[in-house]
Parts: sequence; C-alpha cells; structure tokens
Amino acid sequence: MPQPETPEPKPSCLDNPVCDQVWRVTKSAWFAEGSNLFLIKPATIVLILLVAILLRFLLHRTINRLVRSTSESRIPAVLRPLRERIPSAAPDPSAVVPERRRQRAEAIGSVLRSMTTAVVFAIAVLQILSELSFDLAPLLASAGIAGLALGFGAQTLVKDLLAGLFMLLEDQYGVGDTVDLGEATGVVEAVGLRITTVRDARGVVWYIRNGEIIRVGNKSQGWAMVVVDMPIGFARTEEATAVLRTAAASVALDPELAPELVEPPEVLGVEQITVDGSVIRTIAKTTAEGQFPVSRELRRRLAEALDNSGITAGIAATRMFPRPSTPPADGETGQGGAT
Repeated sequence: MPQPETPEPKPSCLDNPVCDQVWRVTKSAWFAEGSNLFLIKPATIVLILLVAILLRFLLHRTINRLVRSTSESRIPAVLRPLRERIPSAAPDPSAVVPERRRQRAEAIGSVLRSMTTAVVFAIAVLQILSELSFDLAPLLASAGIAGLALGFGAQTLVKDLLAGLFMLLEDQYGVGDTVDLGEATGVVEAVGLRITTVRDARGVVWYIRNGEIIRVGNKSQGWAMVVVDMPIGFARTEEATAVLRTAAASVALDPELAPELVEPPEVLGVEQITVDGSVIRTIAKTTAEGQFPVSRELRRRLAEALDNSGITAGIAATRMFPRPSTPPADGETGQGGAT
C-alpha cells in the first residue's frame, strides 16, 4: 500500500525561518504552523521580562549609587540643597547637616526607585499585550481618557505630590526643623510627599498639604542671628555700651555656650531713640540649635550688667507716674492747689 503523503505547511509558514526549521526537524505541519504561538511568542515574552528586570536592576543600582554619594563630597546637582547652589554665609553648610542630607537622599531615592519600577514594567506589560495580539489603540485611548478625568479630579493631589517632591529635592526643611509655614509655626515631626506634620509651641499638631505651602521660614538651617535690644533710658550711651560689651564678652567665654557661637556677640550701638530714651542693639551669630539658649543667657547677662551698673535705676527714675488725685480741702478751689 502506498504511504500517505505528509501534508506540508502553508507557503507563508515555509517562508518563515523558524517555521521552516521546525518543519525540517519535526515533519509536523501543524506544529510548524503553530511554532509562532508555541515558541516565538513565549520566547519573546520571556525576553521582554528579562530585559525589563535587567533595566530595572541597572536603574536601581544607579539610583543607589547616587544616594550613597550624598554622604561624600561628590554630590550630584539634582540632590544638592538649594542653599548650597548659591553663595552662603555659612562656612561649610555640608558639614552642618550630614545626617539630614542622608535622610533626604534616602527619601528621594525611594521615590525614584518606585517611579522607575512603575515605568519599566508598564512598558513591558504593553509590549507583552502587543505580542499577544491585543489591540493597544483602544486600551491607550481609554487609559488617556481615564488619566485625563483622574487628572481633573485629583489635581489637588498631584499638586501636593509635586510640591512635596520639589521640597525634598531642594531640602527646604526636614524632621526636627523649626519652621514658619504661615498659619502653623513649630517643629516638623514628619515629612511626606503629600502632607507635612508640624507641632507648635502649644502642642497642637498641624497637618499641612504641601501644595498649600506658599512660603517656608526655616529657623534650623545653617546658622541663626540673635538680636537683643536693651533700653538704657537717658543714661550716657558710652557708659552703657561699655557695660554691655563686657557682659556680651562674658557670654563668649562661657565654656557651655562657646560651642554654640559662630561669631562672638557684638554691641552695635544705639539702634533707636524713643520717648523713654535710647535703645542699644546687641547681636550674636549662633548655630541653629544654640540660638535659644544663647539668646536667653545673653538677655539675662545684659540685664544684670545694666542693673549692677545702676543704669536700670536711672531708667526707673526718669519715668513719669501720674500723682493720685485727692479731694480739695475746705476753702480750696481744687485747681492747681491755689486757694
């Protein structure tokens, strides 16, 4: 009996190198024609996943190297705080906050790693769907419309997230900083991409959306300036200035306060003239953490110096107090004490 002829695959299949090779090896028409589905597509999907994983690994490794480099002197411009990109009066801002720089870099690195992972695998999923013969045009159009609607509905959320990201990049403030954010002033307890938590002097916790922060006054970055205005009445300004300079110099010699001083206290002189006499200004440049103890001690010593020198008594003597009125005696008019 004649042997049945083995059916050959379609010519279009034989024109494909993979299909032709499978036909030559297996002599199976249906397997050769299905080689695109059984071999090529699975291999392409696996290759896409491998490339995505490799690309994600390389991007994460680059981000981790950038994060580690922030603790050294080589700092990328994108991770450099805004105050270090311009001339600063601080002698070495990078030496003041090494720990906060590390924490800020870790937060930025975490955000960048999440973003790169989402973007890489989103592209990989689209490529896989394309290999599985899904029509991506309706899917992308639907995603675009949904993204547009979500953008309009969540524009406040997007604004908060972008503001929080730029806040981290520019290092405007960090946990533990004393800041003035407008209606809320206090110590920063937590910093997120959407919300900043601040506790004020009364213990009230404020939750502030980053997109609503218009301006930031940070009292804990670099150095601080202590300004003390002392009234001296109508005493001689030369004498009062000498007394205040001696008291200010004693603050600089205090072993507990000296490490907190960037520059010794300086008595500038008469700042203003009021109806109660002259006011002399004294300033001191301190570290951000030492501004409050130095300010309190400087005020105490200046006040004690004025008191010990007798200037304070002179201030009290020059003040005018109204004389209590008394009812006129018999036969007196009560006008100017005249009879």
